[in-house]
Amino acid sequence: MYRNYDDPEYKKWRQEIYKRDNFQCQWPGCSSKKKLNAHHIKRWADNPGLRFHLWNGITLCKEHHQGITGLETYYEAVFMKIIKDNHDKQH
Repeated sequence: MYRNYDDPEYKKWRQEIYKRDNFQCQWPGCSSKKKLNAHHIKRWADNPGLRFHLWNGITLCKEHHQGITGLETYYEAVFMKIIKDNHDKQH
């Protein structure tokens, strides 16, 4: 399915991910606030029902986002743990 980056629902999801992650890359050891991407933890194409769930997104800088291209499934568990750990720290 074609991803419409101008879709209001997609834009809202992306902004909520950035806000939750304090507008900075969540890659361990990186805190870049430049060229951010909202990455779908469970692949967009394979999981249409999860596309706009907040727990299915993480903020990555462009460099780290490009670095995981083709390896997305390998990083699913890592990113889910980061989201959970960050949530636990806030509550």
